[in-house]
Amino acid sequence: TRAYDNYGQSATRAEGTSQMKYLGYGILTLALLAVIAVGGWVYVMSNVEQPVYKIVESDGDFEVRDYPELTVAEVNRSGDRKAAVNAGFRPLANYIFAKERSGEQISMTAPVTQSRETIAMTAPVTQQPTADGVGDNWTVRFIMPSKYKLDDLPAPASSDVKLQKLPAVRRATVCFSGVATDESIAEQEAKLRAWAEQRKLTIKGPPTYAYYNDPFTPGPFRRNEVMFEIGTN
Repeated sequence: TRAYDNYGQSATRAEGTSQMKYLGYGILTLALLAVIAVGGWVYVMSNVEQPVYKIVESDGDFEVRDYPELTVAEVNRSGDRKAAVNAGFRPLANYIFAKERSGEQISMTAPVTQSRETIAMTAPVTQQPTADGVGDNWTVRFIMPSKYKLDDLPAPASSDVKLQKLPAVRRATVCFSGVATDESIAEQEAKLRAWAEQRKLTIKGPPTYAYYNDPFTPGPFRRNEVMFEIGTN
């Protein structure tokens, strides 16, 4: 009996050791996958063109930036913030990937932006309510790669997609991570307004929301921004 008990205890210890090894392997595998995912995200983001801007002032997550003229493709959509940008994304994606027109494909840029304004604003993909200010009519924009001039771009297949050049602009911005929800955006917008007020910056019009990543990017690795056009004086 004693020999049997000793055997059983040894077997239990061996089983526990084996389980700990498997657990260790599992943790190591997850860690490696996380490293690969982060590395892939860094590689992809480093190869996606973003607007080149000049940083005028930097304060942690807050910046004042000067953006150059930008050429954009845009569509108008109605709905709440999330529904409108989703609805606007498809026709713009069809345009740049030549799904409904002839000619070459156009590279995707970042971010996707969404703005409330009464005049045109800059952003790679932008979404902005029209001049009525109600907030349920939006313009969704993709910024075209910098190698394209307005006249170089292929004509859209329908009048739904419009091409235009946006003027140079100065923006106050705040950057934050995570999934962009109405609540998180409102919180960051309030912070940016307070920061701009402290520096006596003159805000011109409603905000722009910028999303730099696709929906499959884990929240902690997402980059989002709230922007305000501000006066240059």
